[in-house]
Amino acid sequence: MGGWRVSTAATSVLLAVVVAVVKGVLIIFVLMTAFAYLTLAERKVSARIQLRYGPNRVGPFGFLQPAADGVKLFTKEKVAPEGRDNFLYLLAPALAACAALFAFSVIPINQTICIAGTHGAGPLSASCPGGYPLHWDLAHLNIGLLFILAITSLGVYSIFLGGWASNSKYPLLGALRSSAQLISYEMAVSFALIGPVLLAGSLNLETIVNQQHSLWFVFLQPMGFLLYFTGALAETNRLPFDLPEAEAELVAGYHTEYSGMRFGLFFMAEYINMVTVCSIATVVFLGGWMAPFFFLPNWLGPIWFVAKVGLLLFVMMWVRWTFPRLRYDRLMQFGWKVLLPLGLANLMLTSVFVALR
Repeated sequence: MGGWRVSTAATSVLLAVVVAVVKGVLIIFVLMTAFAYLTLAERKVSARIQLRYGPNRVGPFGFLQPAADGVKLFTKEKVAPEGRDNFLYLLAPALAACAALFAFSVIPINQTICIAGTHGAGPLSASCPGGYPLHWDLAHLNIGLLFILAITSLGVYSIFLGGWASNSKYPLLGALRSSAQLISYEMAVSFALIGPVLLAGSLNLETIVNQQHSLWFVFLQPMGFLLYFTGALAETNRLPFDLPEAEAELVAGYHTEYSGMRFGLFFMAEYINMVTVCSIATVVFLGGWMAPFFFLPNWLGPIWFVAKVGLLLFVMMWVRWTFPRLRYDRLMQFGWKVLLPLGLANLMLTSVFVALR
């Protein structure tokens, strides 16, 4: 009997490792593919807004344009400035890409399902007696939302290190701007997310989605959703908040001295972060994998999730090519004097509502 228990525990651990590796590879593959085709989608959307065609030469309808861009980045000469801190200069783009990938690891895209007949042991099967729980995220944490906020905070280090290690004044100015901007708007984003956390009573992202089975939190927290989405635009350095890359006065900002795939990693981090912030909005405010209408089937969970994320990504692109860039002092005033007080007011109203309920 003792040997059977040991073998069962070993099988459960081995299965957990295999599932984690497979899910990790899938997440990286999906995010890299999403990054490639989001660049194409953005160029197509911007072209239509500006009454142009966009990329349509490489492959049918321009679908191979991301592959051509990737070949160009990999083969381009890697020029670097003299006097740089070489270790930090190389670390910055790698840190940006890794932080973007890690942040997505705790986002569930569907309800947990049980694999029957595996006879898991220990905490792995606590939520799935007699079987193995298959979570639709890489790391199933009870504090998933807090983990995402912690990981995304590392993005400011990559931008600042890239600007400072380049030994150039324009990247340094862009990095300083970015540090102040990200810290300011991160507080507004955090306050906007606390409202749904109070309503759900948990930091577990799957629990937050399950609490929206009757009514999505976007209807209970409309101000919180607008505050979060506005702050997310600033957190991802998207127009009208892309002051760290303002070409009028900073050339290309913090990544001016990067070329080739080193620049590509910064570029990749921006688009993967777009996917992450839209996924968080989908999970926290839009019901995650739940169908938008009660008469539609919920078993299409991943499809509903991707559709909601895609809609939010389109809105981000639409905003970029519609509104002008804010002046830097107006940007900071908007963050500290508008978004932050509104976030605090929304938090107080939500607290009163939860207490009375």
